Amino acid sequence: MNRNILLNPGPVTLTERVRQALLREDLCHREPEFAELTLDIKTRLASVYPAAASNYEAITLTGSGTCAVEAMLSTLIPDTGKALVVSNGVYGERMAAMIKAQGKPLEVITSEWFEPMNLAEVEKRLEQDSTITHVIPVHHETTTGRLNDVAKLGLICKAKNVALLLDCVSSFGAEEIDFTNWNLEACASTANKCLHGVPGISFVLVKKSVFTCRPSASKTLYLDLYRYQQEQVSGYSPFTQAVHVAYALQEALKEMEEMGGWTARNQRYTHLANLIRQGLAELGMPTFLNEQDYSCVLASFKLPSGYSYEQIHDTLKTSGFIIYAGQGGLKKAIFRIANMGDIQLDDVEKLLNCFRNLLH
Repeated sequence: MNRNILLNPGPVTLTERVRQALLREDLCHREPEFAELTLDIKTRLASVYPAAASNYEAITLTGSGTCAVEAMLSTLIPDTGKALVVSNGVYGERMAAMIKAQGKPLEVITSEWFEPMNLAEVEKRLEQDSTITHVIPVHHETTTGRLNDVAKLGLICKAKNVALLLDCVSSFGAEEIDFTNWNLEACASTANKCLHGVPGISFVLVKKSVFTCRPSASKTLYLDLYRYQQEQVSGYSPFTQAVHVAYALQEALKEMEEMGGWTARNQRYTHLANLIRQGLAELGMPTFLNEQDYSCVLASFKLPSGYSYEQIHDTLKTSGFIIYAGQGGLKKAIFRIANMGDIQLDDVEKLLNCFRNLLH
């Protein structure tokens, strides 16, 4: 079987160990064996960042990362509260659309996609409006690959005593998340990105005290985190969970722990990302943002003069590499390369050779 190297921001190229986990026995999600599996996954998810293990609970859902984000926003933003979304990309805009669809009070602070979050405006807005209860950013905005300065934003939230709800779909397991100093009430992510699982299970880490201090504000039945929390205490769920996807996630979490946890993954990604950026820069394809603005997970690159994205994508695909297009107004200006999943050093060298052959 030819090996596809997925350089898109999830799903990822699987290790053989995780792939083999998908071949485990069929199992009913109402059986005690699956409850035991769920409890193990919940414990491992809450322990990816040790500071979260005692005060946060992982709630798992069957769905994509977007499912987890919408469940978080719907359940935790009260009708009597007000959300402040800080947006500088597609996924910030998506969260604002979710909250608007839920009919909850909303303000949005928007920056251009190539700009950082406007933290000065956040501080100003929080000083002016005491009804804001939740500030909501994207940690790693894969529209461009920017790692937003959530550390500084979190300190602002803590100083103003406003809760932070974080979309860390593309950063959980690879970038630092401070569960102590960011006033973090909850964060949402998924199995099929930096954790190296497969699509189908997402999760929200929620501060345990939330479930006892106020009722659910969910506008939906399926995405009500309180319903899941009540049943997942014993390992079960109110709705069907993706059994084989859970097997794969458990194996991926074990594999991550054995390699040294999120810090080791961050180091691995950083090394791969630097090789890719340096190699493409030498070929005349600089990054779209400044180097220091990127996460270790993904970078965006300017399309070379005279080449379309489709030409580059299709040529690389014949060699087994899948890159990713720009979104919206950036579609004809950039392409994106992620370095999650089972990507080896020789894969990077082959990729760069493909680019050399294409351009020369």
